[in-house]
Amino acid sequence: MCGRGTGRALRIALWVLIVVAVPVYVVWLVRVGYLTGQHRLPAGDVIRWALPTLIPAAAVVLCVLVGDTWWASVVDRAASPLRERWPLTVLLFIAAVSVFCGVAAVDHPTVPSGLLSLVLTGLGMAGLFFIPAARSRELPDVVLRRSGDTQTHPDR
Repeated sequence: MCGRGTGRALRIALWVLIVVAVPVYVVWLVRVGYLTGQHRLPAGDVIRWALPTLIPAAAVVLCVLVGDTWWASVVDRAASPLRERWPLTVLLFIAAVSVFCGVAAVDHPTVPSGLLSLVLTGLGMAGLFFIPAARSRELPDVVLRRSGDTQTHPDR
């Protein structure tokens, strides 16, 4: 049986991901948004200044919102909202814009720059998504409940 130590270890692992990946991701989004706006768009274009401000803010708010909705469904034992269209669309849009800005920010896009953009986006979005779970008081109880469900129903 899974003990309370597993819940604590999971919480520590989530916070390590959040503390490391989220600031790197947000700073990276600001930087690549700025570079993309300054180097790829005309001087009078409003989007030029919106990229480094709106994309990081939207990524933070929307990833945490989708994560909060998902976590509430896990705690309440309800159907996962990740099976619906809107949460996945939101997450895919954020990922696509993040990766695009990461690739568009460099002068000569290459496969390594695309992979770096993809990895930073994935880790940052995962960190943002799991903030509600990491700060939840119910995390140890959910871990215990889920491990008990798995042991009583090994086919899951």
